[in-house]
Amino acid sequence: MAGVLACSAAQAEVVSQTAAGFDIEQRLSLKAEPAKVYDALTDIGRWWNPQHSYSGEAARLHLDARAGGCFCETLADGGSVQHATVIFADRPKLLRLAGALGPLQTMGVSAVLDWALQPTADGTALLMHYRVGGYASTPFEVLAPAVDAVLDEQMQRLKSYVETGKP
Repeated sequence: MAGVLACSAAQAEVVSQTAAGFDIEQRLSLKAEPAKVYDALTDIGRWWNPQHSYSGEAARLHLDARAGGCFCETLADGGSVQHATVIFADRPKLLRLAGALGPLQTMGVSAVLDWALQPTADGTALLMHYRVGGYASTPFEVLAPAVDAVLDEQMQRLKSYVETGKP
């Protein structure tokens, strides 16, 4: 896995897509220890772009990093959204969530999001993997690049938050 995680710059790509789903992989090199990066991941309301939330306010996003924990959002009227459920949490190595993000939530799809962290000489290599499969009302070949772009933006905001304190 060391070779898979080794990276010097941000890389994002749709690894595969079929009529049944798609697989996105993004790699980042961060100038911080894995524990700091993991903690930043779980402080999701500080770096997630609020334009990609239902409330329009990133501060309403919360991630409880334990098995069964929720990546949730509170709404102004007292409502809430469950974006994903934590299914594996091993600080500072791996955080795995199950959930169809954004508009995928309205479709008949299942999805798994992994963030795998590995220490490097300069800090942390972070590999994000998002796998989506099932039935979608919009073709996956249309969805995959759009989802990749949104997740790439989020990863860049995470990197900025980790390294500068600001998304």
